[in-house]
Amino acid sequence: VLKAFGYFSSWKEQPQMYKLDIGWPKIPEYFTGQTFCVAVDSLHGLVYVGQRGDNVPKVLVFSEEGYFLHSWNDTVEMPHGIFVLSTTTDSSVWITDVGTGKYGHTVKQYSPSGKLMQVLGTPGNAGSSLIPLQFDQPAEVFVEESGEMYVVDGDGGMNNRLLKLSNDYKELWLTGTNGTGIGQFRIPHSVTLDPYGRVWVADRDNKRIQVFDKVTGEWLGSWSNCFSEDGPYSVRFTPNYKYMIVAQLNIHRLAILAAPPVGSIGNCVMVSTVQLADETKPHLVDVDMKSGAVYVAEIGAQQVQKYVPL
Repeated sequence: VLKAFGYFSSWKEQPQMYKLDIGWPKIPEYFTGQTFCVAVDSLHGLVYVGQRGDNVPKVLVFSEEGYFLHSWNDTVEMPHGIFVLSTTTDSSVWITDVGTGKYGHTVKQYSPSGKLMQVLGTPGNAGSSLIPLQFDQPAEVFVEESGEMYVVDGDGGMNNRLLKLSNDYKELWLTGTNGTGIGQFRIPHSVTLDPYGRVWVADRDNKRIQVFDKVTGEWLGSWSNCFSEDGPYSVRFTPNYKYMIVAQLNIHRLAILAAPPVGSIGNCVMVSTVQLADETKPHLVDVDMKSGAVYVAEIGAQQVQKYVPL
């Protein structure tokens, strides 16, 4: 018992791992709505922010140094999640739209300048879980370099599921229904991949993270012991895949968890935390896979903040 205690207390005494970059962005006044999501294109040094509100630009683009570059607005109604797929030859920006108007309930692909390239789902129609590509408030998407894609569908809608699509947008597998059991979800809110073939899902209202095999969709394990105070809102790895960054909206905190290497998922170990100001409400995060900087979309503070590793 003492051994285990020593192991955990040594983690607990870890120094602060991140510090706020107070110079990012250079001009915060560009945030004019509620900032729901952020995505980093580390290859090109760009940061995309999705915000909501009437008569505000829905997507803002900044440089990683914090300079505002441009914004775009067409065909985005209520952005929830955002993801950038960037290769040496091509970049695309994927946005999940949970709006109830004519553009909502879709997962959309844009060019970096905001040109609509692809729409998945039926715009304006909330779906039932019987049809794979009929979304109901899709929360987030993660796209691999191969073009294969993972969608968590259910920011409070009828669907509570994790869907894998091929690079030509066909269903490869689908898992999850509404519930508290193994492989079930209550608001699957964020999704990411590790290099070991595992899909990590923030199962928000069940206050746990669930893990699946990326090839088969088979359930591999779950973490709930870190989330007694508040459920996980986002899941993102650091560049070396040693840690996972999780936003906890209701307690205004980032949790830094130890990511397991190959093998057993085990139990969750919280290595460090970053306490944000009251009423900040961190919703979704993204990590620059070159520099390790963490960008936090805060719907309470209506801003995106950048934290740099120490």
